[in-house]
Amino acid sequence: MGSRLIYLVLIIFSLFLLVTGAALSSFSEIIEGLRTIITSESTLITDYFAIAGPGAALINSAIVTLISIALLYFSREPARGSTLMTIGCMAGFSLFGKNFVNIWPIIIGNWLYALCHREHFLKHTQVALLSTALSPLVGFMALREGASAEHLLMALFAGLAIGFVMPPLANYTYRIHNGMNIYNTGFAAGLLAMILVPIVTAFGAAPESAYYWSTEYHNQTLIYLLVLLLVLLVMPFLLDRRVLSSYRKLVLSRGHLPNDYLEKFGAPAVMLNTALCGGIGLAYILITGGVLNGATLGSLFVIMGCSAFGKNPRNIIPIMAGVMVGGYLNTWPINAPAPLIAGLLCTTLAPITDYFGTVVGMFAGFLHSSVVLYAGSPLAGLNLYNNGFSADLVATVLYPVLTRFLKHHRAKFETRDFLETSK
Repeated sequence: MGSRLIYLVLIIFSLFLLVTGAALSSFSEIIEGLRTIITSESTLITDYFAIAGPGAALINSAIVTLISIALLYFSREPARGSTLMTIGCMAGFSLFGKNFVNIWPIIIGNWLYALCHREHFLKHTQVALLSTALSPLVGFMALREGASAEHLLMALFAGLAIGFVMPPLANYTYRIHNGMNIYNTGFAAGLLAMILVPIVTAFGAAPESAYYWSTEYHNQTLIYLLVLLLVLLVMPFLLDRRVLSSYRKLVLSRGHLPNDYLEKFGAPAVMLNTALCGGIGLAYILITGGVLNGATLGSLFVIMGCSAFGKNPRNIIPIMAGVMVGGYLNTWPINAPAPLIAGLLCTTLAPITDYFGTVVGMFAGFLHSSVVLYAGSPLAGLNLYNNGFSADLVATVLYPVLTRFLKHHRAKFETRDFLETSK
């Protein structure tokens, strides 16, 4: 499949979200819900299903996804595995934190960085979109104590500043963990938030984490999700009768970031991988007694997007199993909101399974189950990629230690930029 055809598939996915949203809520509910979404600070955990209803949440996700597709396409970004990963993250987190308003200052800040360095925006488009992990900071600065012209200007400046510094920061943090964490931008955003939150607090504005979590839309969401997964499961066999051969190679392959499955194994194999990884994530939710809502559905979209860029059933199941073990041993219920999301997004550590094996992968997941519950506290819910931040802490500690004691592994320090092609 060529780039244009893949972009067409992504547009169809966006339209699926749009139609589903329209089917789940009335027009007036959607309009009111969208107004609620864009006037929400959107700190973690703000489930848009809970505050605005499923219709408005899904349509917000569709709009953000279409904006992301347009930016990537018109910046002449070729369709790669990282492209699908980026779209998955944008679609997913637009169900619990990003909206079609709070993402723009950060994106424009990235564009200004490219302009100042006389570089094509193509080089930074994906990082620009992923940098919107800190969009809740924009919302907080704009909406605290009621929106005002002063607050809006401060929010605009903060967003521009975040976008301007994220490209070099993301490239640097990638070298720290040596490709062991797929959500690399989460670590970069977390480090920046560690600086920004104390500064903001020192000037009298104290951001706080949120807790909006819906439970009443599980059945409706499950039906539409199963339809999506079924389509993704059937289509590869219609496109390529030998897809199982390609998919076997995908599952048995090993690598770390960047790991472009689309480039290596083709679109049908990636589509099949997306369906299976999404199904595994759904099974985790059901087995642990969790519910489908904006936050969990969004997390599944992230998993599915990253299934083109390093995740597969063989390398994510050990990580999820480790989180599940940790969840049963610690004091937090495994189906509580934060542990449930952690059980899904812990799959960012999939490269550790690839690099060090199943046992180490389970151990990494076990560590992540505890670290993620506390690492994000100083960030006050302003970094949507909290699991990416926590996972990088785990990966940064594990990688040098394991390469020192496991003699058949040697530490390799990355010299490539984040999202650079593996060719």
